[in-house]
Amino acid sequence: MQVQENLRVKAVERVLNRRPVVMETRPKNITDIFGELVLSYSKLKRILPEHSYNDLMETAISGKPLSKATAEAVAQAAKDWAISMGATHFTHWFQPQTDLSAEKHDAFFSLDNSKNPVSKLSASQLIQSEPDASSFPSGGRRSTFEARGYTAWDPTSPIFIVETPNGKTLCIPSIFIAYNGEALDLKTPLIRSNLNIQREALKLLGMLGDKTTKYVNTSVGAEQEYFLIDKSFYSAREDLVFCGRTLIGGWSPKGQELEDHYFGAIQPRVMAFMQELEYELFRLGVPCKTRHNEVAPAQYEFAPIFEESNVAADHNQLVMETMRKIADKHMFTVLFHEKPFSKVNGSGKHLNWSLATSSGENLLEPSDSPQHNYKFLMVMLSVLKGIADHGGALRASVATHSNDHRLGANEAPPAIMSVFIGKRLEGLLDSIQRSVEEKKTPRELKMEIELAHLPSVKLDDCDRNRTSPFAFTGNKFEFRAAGSSQAISYPLTVLNSVIASGISYVNQKLEEELKKTGDIETAVFSTIRSMLPQVKHVLFDGNNYSDEWKKEAEKRGLPVLKDTPSSYKWFKDNGKFLVENKIYTQEEFDAKIHIMLERYSKAVLIEGSCLIDIVKTFVIPSAEEELSLRNSSTIRDHNTKMFKETVINLVQKVEELETLHKNSKQIESCIDLSAELSQKMLPLFDAIHALSNTIEQNTRDYLWRLPKYREMLFLR
Repeated sequence: MQVQENLRVKAVERVLNRRPVVMETRPKNITDIFGELVLSYSKLKRILPEHSYNDLMETAISGKPLSKATAEAVAQAAKDWAISMGATHFTHWFQPQTDLSAEKHDAFFSLDNSKNPVSKLSASQLIQSEPDASSFPSGGRRSTFEARGYTAWDPTSPIFIVETPNGKTLCIPSIFIAYNGEALDLKTPLIRSNLNIQREALKLLGMLGDKTTKYVNTSVGAEQEYFLIDKSFYSAREDLVFCGRTLIGGWSPKGQELEDHYFGAIQPRVMAFMQELEYELFRLGVPCKTRHNEVAPAQYEFAPIFEESNVAADHNQLVMETMRKIADKHMFTVLFHEKPFSKVNGSGKHLNWSLATSSGENLLEPSDSPQHNYKFLMVMLSVLKGIADHGGALRASVATHSNDHRLGANEAPPAIMSVFIGKRLEGLLDSIQRSVEEKKTPRELKMEIELAHLPSVKLDDCDRNRTSPFAFTGNKFEFRAAGSSQAISYPLTVLNSVIASGISYVNQKLEEELKKTGDIETAVFSTIRSMLPQVKHVLFDGNNYSDEWKKEAEKRGLPVLKDTPSSYKWFKDNGKFLVENKIYTQEEFDAKIHIMLERYSKAVLIEGSCLIDIVKTFVIPSAEEELSLRNSSTIRDHNTKMFKETVINLVQKVEELETLHKNSKQIESCIDLSAELSQKMLPLFDAIHALSNTIEQNTRDYLWRLPKYREMLFLR
């Protein structure tokens, strides 16, 4: 029997001969290169006239319309700087609802009235562009013939340059809207949510006696987990190319059970990748801080320093884009899928979230001043109230087909949204409630809070609950349920809005109490007393993985949403607060649900097509060759009969999948289709996966042509 060339063996040979890629340029000092490709505010301050710079800053902080004169000045400065850096084109860089960025490039080149070549970037070109919008996700709101869409410069995020081997492009961070002003992107709702939470927070601070804070912003540090595998393995796996994850794969003899990869020594090829990645990110002004091996073999993590959420969202997109480019140069492929390999740790994107004032005060950090502790307590209460009322919205914000595989498994929090604040802080809130119920005087209550040593609630005051989806870690909350492949703008939009809703409720109650008493201390404690019973059901400091917690969560009335279809069904009925607070219009909200369910269904159907193809063109041919060798042998055993039955069963399951795949395309409703796929197609995936793995593990190694887990996860 003639055996075809084994591409897997060739891939292994290439990988074994790889060597670390040496950078052409290695900086001696990070500070010498940090932000060199960014037109930062500090650079603009040196370039622009003082009045133009002040006007720009007012626009960036308050959203005040930018004057034409200032826009012209910024455009001229941006063009001159970009050309001096070697850029030839500019683009409005934006985030459509694909979790990727998008761009259309225009040259600075133009012709004057005498047909002479000139370089040009006008104020109107800086502020607005008109790319075709018909082919981006719109939730059914736009027909193909309705192509108009507008990108508009977002001055809150700095302009930057992207460098490629053959040139440079000036990138203008932008929002993307339809001709009627509706959002077609992820950034527009995020900006609205930032303004919404700022408005509510300023009102709260004002009632607590703070008259000096000019603005409040949300700060975010987005940890990014990812896998690296060699390009040769990636290109030989159709499922990785089209789906971002392995649809089949017999388990390796060794996985992560020895816990030796986590924080282990970084392999030379991977270290070379990380070092070049950080070099390029530093040049783009991304404040890289941490790199390390993650739990699973071939899994790693990158983490930046905190930034304002709008900038952090753009920077996280740059991180992923730069990772892809640098990985390719080092003959790696970076996998952002939340579960690219079964039975090992999946990848998330932990969002470390806090609320800061214009003076730099972190409202989630207790201080030595009781007055400031009132701020802390009211913001903490607001967070609890927001998630108690709208936890299901947070679940929906991280609901994707890929993240459904991760949530609740190996190191990932469950899909049930609860809050961990630690026993000490929870006990303090309880003691305040008891003190009020005992009708102590305001002075006694003030002494109570001081004696409780709230200022000692500091970073790492309690052990971190790694199973909690939303945990307080001393001066911030860590939202651990976001998926590694997601653009963070959407979950941040929902998170901001959820907490703003909580602040709004606290404002209402605090205002009522202030009218009664006129005393801030009494009003604060009375608000805590009245609200704690409304939020305590969302607090949980135990094992979020346990079956007991799932049952307990249902008793408490917390949304238990197992997958994306059920999450968006809940969201459709319970997410109207986002419309009421003008984060989305009703049309945008309906479209968002349609887009997310449509993306879910398309992802499942693509995986179905890919799985059918892999089984037919790889698994079954290898199994038939194995059977042929066994049948030609003089030795017959029980295992051969079982192997044949497994192959027959696999063929039957694939036929079932083909029929279901064909019939599912007749379902028009995105809600009905997503539910059908979740309930019927995904169980078939699992069955085919298990049968294929059994065949792989019982087929001669040289007959198996797909790279195996043991190779993809361990060979560098």
